[in-house]
Amino acid sequence: MRSYRTGPTTPRLTLRAMVPDDAAAFHALNSNAEVMRYTHEPLSKSVEIARERIRAYPDFDTIGYGRWACVLRETGAVIGFCGLKWLDDLEETDVGYRFLPEHWGRGLATEACAASIRFGFEEIGLERIIGLTLPENQGSIRVLEKCGLEFEGEIEFDGITARRFAIDRARFEALRDTAR
Repeated sequence: MRSYRTGPTTPRLTLRAMVPDDAAAFHALNSNAEVMRYTHEPLSKSVEIARERIRAYPDFDTIGYGRWACVLRETGAVIGFCGLKWLDDLEETDVGYRFLPEHWGRGLATEACAASIRFGFEEIGLERIIGLTLPENQGSIRVLEKCGLEFEGEIEFDGITARRFAIDRARFEALRDTAR
């Protein structure tokens, strides 16, 4: 199995696997209540716990792909994460993203999400990618729609009601060919 620790590069971002040295940035992201309000995950308690979560992240070794750190090319700063994650419960690959609030509204989530989806279809060979978001997370819904995912309905996932969006290979290729 090939491991995709290095992700795509976009005009403003480099996507790559997180390393323990990213722990402070990962903690800053996951301890921010504004960032975490739609995740239903607890706030990060310390940089050391963040470092351990990075070290223990299994996806690149077990599935071959995962969530990448989003590094701002201009400064080298880790400003969030984006990428693909296999969800065992749904037997589907999910695209997810999280960015520090000071980087919201600049199109970076859309840029990273679109690059992750393209990578999933063109490099990994996936047939379908979903995106899950809470119904009230309008920003995330806009990102998924801009990236070509279509609303499929609401599902129960991890004890919450989420909206599921999806794109399959045929739709991705049709949108890609139209954009050329």
